[in-house]
Amino acid sequence: MSVNLSIKGVPDAIAERLRLRAELNHRSLQGELMAIVAQAAAEPVVQAGSLPDSSGQRPIHPKGVRRGHKTIEQLATEHRARFPQPFADLPLAVDIIRADRDSR
Repeated sequence: MSVNLSIKGVPDAIAERLRLRAELNHRSLQGELMAIVAQAAAEPVVQAGSLPDSSGQRPIHPKGVRRGHKTIEQLATEHRARFPQPFADLPLAVDIIRADRDSR
């Protein structure tokens, strides 16, 4: 089963460049577009959180959402920059967990 795809509102300059590209590759415009789409579809799908490529662009998540990637060291450095002093007068997580466990 095949699917028809359509791109509406293509600017004239882009359409003309695609026509020229098709001509240089001895294809029809439809054939050139199919070759471009087939090439793009053959590229491996990148997992979310992957590192940027050599151009600095982050890959796109398979669902189309751009995801960032930071190491734990980067996150810790950013946290220390935002909060240079430790929080005072707050209970420790271990104390909260113990109190909850002991209340049962």
